[in-house]
Amino acid sequence: MINTVNLSFCTLEIYNNIVVSKINEGVVLTQDLINEMVETIVPSFNNLPFVYITHRVHSYSVDPTVYISVSKIENLIGFGVVSTNHMALSSTDVERLFLKKPFEVFSELDKGIQWANTLLNKTCRIEEY
Repeated sequence: MINTVNLSFCTLEIYNNIVVSKINEGVVLTQDLINEMVETIVPSFNNLPFVYITHRVHSYSVDPTVYISVSKIENLIGFGVVSTNHMALSSTDVERLFLKKPFEVFSELDKGIQWANTLLNKTCRIEEY
């Protein structure tokens, strides 16, 4: 891990090309909070491709329209959700409609990280040619 950032509403674990977030219990993710995350995350990757994984260990809600702006982050190449909570997973069907990036759901963080690395490897190889 390169860096851990604690914001008032979440913890971000920033790796080479992956960020894993844990949103605090009861938070409502609005556009303002997303903007705060983006201002923290995007500069960490210096325009290099990265994957965002949200590790949903706590119960919180998301305004799905925030994904419209998230889709505009050029170097974000994928979005993963890790959860074993049925309610958290059912909301991903709606969230997916608003995000115009690869979007996958996993029950284990390791599986999400494997997917992210595969996506990053494919993207980097494509950009090399």
